[in-house]
Formats: sequence, C-alpha cells, structure tokens
Amino acid sequence: MTATVSWADVAVGTELPPLRIQLQRVDLVKYAGASGDFNPIHWNERFAISVGLPDVIAHGMLTMASAGRIVTDWVSDPGAVLEYGVRFTRPVVVHDDEAGAILDITAVVDEKREDGTVRVTIKAVFEGATVLGKAQAVVRLA
Repeated sequence: MTATVSWADVAVGTELPPLRIQLQRVDLVKYAGASGDFNPIHWNERFAISVGLPDVIAHGMLTMASAGRIVTDWVSDPGAVLEYGVRFTRPVVVHDDEAGAILDITAVVDEKREDGTVRVTIKAVFEGATVLGKAQAVVRLA
C-alpha cells in the first residue's frame, strides 16, 4: 500500500483533517490487555487518586497512538510514516462516565523535503490543554 496523498499537492501549511477521539474506560482495559501494561493508575480509580492523580488516566502510549491516527488516516498507509515521536506533557483523565475523555487532534505540514517526505506537527488537546509536546511525524508521500 502506498500513501494516497501526493507530495506535489502538499505545501507547508497544509492542514490535515482534524480528528476527535473518545477514550472510555473500556478502551483502557483493551489497551492494557494488548500492551501488557496493567499499572493500576490506568484502571483503579481508588489507587490513581491515592497516588495524587485526579482519576484513572489513559496510557501515554495509547494517547500517542491515538494522536498518530491523524497522520495515518490522512495518508491511508501507516507504512508511509517513517518517524513519529512525542513528549508526554499532561495526563488524559478518563472519567467513568459516558463521555470518558475527548482528544481533539489537529496537524499541519511544517516542512516539505526534496526527498518526497514531509514533516507534520501534531497537536493533541484534552480539556483545553495540550497533552503531547513536540509531536511530529515524518511521512513519505506518493
């Protein structure tokens, strides 16, 4: 599979379609099973609060992967992503209700390279605050 976005059609400043992701407690359980990360801060409200958190929090890597979807959805090929990195700046609190946590994700192309790649800067926001810092992906386009 190759990227469906053409390098020739992309410019610095191109905005990717925004993405809104809802995370609920069930998603944390599924992720814990897939990743093997059963730290109680991700599923036990009483424990999370006892260690100073406001409630159960999403796994950092789940937050990172969720934010990365903005790029993979845009290019239609996860294999086109050559690099992806973030810094974790704030936790995503997942309340035990129907809303859970809502991540609003935006991204923009901030560098276009002659080798057919672009660098995309990603912003993930939860409750008005950015939760990932220096979130960037390098993508090879068609």
